[in-house]
Amino acid sequence: MASTLATPPTDMPLTRESVLEAHARISHAIHKTPVLTSQTLNRFASAPLPATDDAPGEDGEFPINLFFKCENLQKVGAFKIRGATFALGRLLAGPAGAEARARGVVTHSSGNHAQALALAAREAGVPCTVVMPAVSAATKIAATQGYGAHVVFSGSTAPEREAAVAGVQARTGALLVPPYDHPDIIVGQGTLAVEFVDQVGELEGDMSIGLQAIVAPCGGGGMLAGVAVACQGTGIKVFGAEPSEGGADDCGRGLRAGRRVEEVRSMTVADGLRTPVGVWNWGVISDREMVEAVYAVTEAEILAAMRLVFERLKIVIEPSSAVPLAAVLYNREFRRTLRKQWEEEGEVNLGVVLSGGNVPMERLGELFLVR
Repeated sequence: MASTLATPPTDMPLTRESVLEAHARISHAIHKTPVLTSQTLNRFASAPLPATDDAPGEDGEFPINLFFKCENLQKVGAFKIRGATFALGRLLAGPAGAEARARGVVTHSSGNHAQALALAAREAGVPCTVVMPAVSAATKIAATQGYGAHVVFSGSTAPEREAAVAGVQARTGALLVPPYDHPDIIVGQGTLAVEFVDQVGELEGDMSIGLQAIVAPCGGGGMLAGVAVACQGTGIKVFGAEPSEGGADDCGRGLRAGRRVEEVRSMTVADGLRTPVGVWNWGVISDREMVEAVYAVTEAEILAAMRLVFERLKIVIEPSSAVPLAAVLYNREFRRTLRKQWEEEGEVNLGVVLSGGNVPMERLGELFLVR
């Protein structure tokens, strides 16, 4: 079902100009994360997939030039600090600012938005409560508490989380800063794409030669929607990627059915992508002029892509971050789309968003020890 929580009012339009304004406002409070490349991963992505029992082989090599936006190296270890900082700043500067400072703010999150809002609230001197699923990683819980937030535990589904938030609001009067489904959050997350486009132009040595497409992970959809809004009018195509495990491919299923899927009960390894797409985000993502398509990948494909990032880029990412690369490497429909859309050019410059790197060492052992 749709969220029953009252969200802060906003007059922020979902436009590229809003994203540029947001970036100017928060750039002092975030890292401009690096963009990495890898000739080896380019080679893997460009090589034709062989035939299987279910699918024919691909015809010849098609050059896919990959650029990785490393939000795993962002403050709190994930892109979420962008949306949390911008949304909180807007709330405090608005009519409810005094109330928020007195009563505090509240949100729900499995970890990355939790840490992001906790840090943003601490920097602003605002009390913060975060509802976290009891199954959240211990390191994410500890980090959220370390940034000064009070943590309240809940069940894993969106309705369970929202019920716990409503309870906090009833007791404290805290104001909600949504984890993903709000224009201020969308616009804030989109700031990563503003940097990404400029950085790739600088890497290529010519600002007229840069990204032709970006693929981003999709859970609640705030980042994917933000990237799409940021790329309006640039000619850059935007794609999404999500897990298929246990119905976590709700965005793709919703696009095929023509309506938003309202509940997800998946325990995919990509724990940051277990939530249904939000209402505001759906409005952007379901528009084919904004997001071309969303593709799903299996658990094995996620872990294979994650391993490649560890071994080839030499950086730590969480499973959710590996989902877009997995789609590039293994989703045959996505690969056909890339070949078809850029057949005339003969290659494509594809941006891949690595959304975060918050994964416990113990969890890495569980994921890879027996594989």
